[in-house]
Amino acid sequence: MLKKNDEKINGFLFVIVLPLLLFAMSYYGFESSYTRLKTSEKTPDFLFSSVYAYRVIPNFMSVHMTDLMYSLIDGPLSFFKNFLSKNGTPFYHGLFLMNSVFFVLCSIVLNTIFKLKSVDFLQNTNTRRIIHLLSVFFIVITQYAPTNCDTIALCCYLTGVFLILKYLDTENNIFFGLLIGFTILSTFVRETACLNIAFFAAVFFRIKDLKEGNYKAIWKIIPLVIAFLVPYLGLRIILKQEQTTFVEGFYIDRNFTSPFNLAGLIFAVIVLYFIYKLCSGKENRAVFQRYLFFSAPYLLMITLVGLFWEVRLFLPLILTGMIIVYHKFKNPLESA
Repeated sequence: MLKKNDEKINGFLFVIVLPLLLFAMSYYGFESSYTRLKTSEKTPDFLFSSVYAYRVIPNFMSVHMTDLMYSLIDGPLSFFKNFLSKNGTPFYHGLFLMNSVFFVLCSIVLNTIFKLKSVDFLQNTNTRRIIHLLSVFFIVITQYAPTNCDTIALCCYLTGVFLILKYLDTENNIFFGLLIGFTILSTFVRETACLNIAFFAAVFFRIKDLKEGNYKAIWKIIPLVIAFLVPYLGLRIILKQEQTTFVEGFYIDRNFTSPFNLAGLIFAVIVLYFIYKLCSGKENRAVFQRYLFFSAPYLLMITLVGLFWEVRLFLPLILTGMIIVYHKFKNPLESA
């Protein structure tokens, strides 16, 4: 009984408390030269224009979290007011609180995924915790450019990955239905939702199946594509404003001329390369290769309209790679 309680306490400390402390260090322990969100008194206007306007769920939450922090600072936390005022604004504290909740959820989902049908190497608790801690560090280090949508989007994406792996293992349509629902919801958060389609295709799609006339994987992918495209295009039809555009700008020239952006690209390439080298099984390598292939549209968009220095954009691929490395895959649809 005492041993079980120790395991629960250790799990709580490792999965929730330690990551949360690391997250707090990244927001309050040092100040990034990349963003000025720390001095914004209210939800910035730019979040409701350009490409940010389509991220309706994070924007809605940002407004209400800022209002909540104003209420708390002027009410129950008034004794803490001087300290909070010196270390940020109500908007920034609200941003930290909101992102902290979803960051902890990311940590819990990652821990759950690593406990699924993992390779023998990951059966050892201490080994699994090292991999989990490395994943958490990757999330924390990208917070030098905090946003109101990335942590929420990452949480939705990892939940989608979990549902895909559960569907692969059980073939229970409940998980597939939940995946469709999460894809729709995630699209209202950020375009990262499309990567759930890429991971699903990487796990289930086989050229061999097409040659044999088995199109079950294709028919399964179509509902996911629709679940992404309908809200994605719908938002862009409904939210028509002068300041609202599909993209914030085209930065391809900066990506290949700025030392910072080149450093971000090299970082992502090296990390993904070493993750691929960690794939010991043939099936794991094949899934990782297919995942990168089906993620090509996302990578193309990062190249055109994103900045490589914002390595948070590569984070879903890095975490998915680590999941692929340590998951014991079976051949999907073999019973079809």
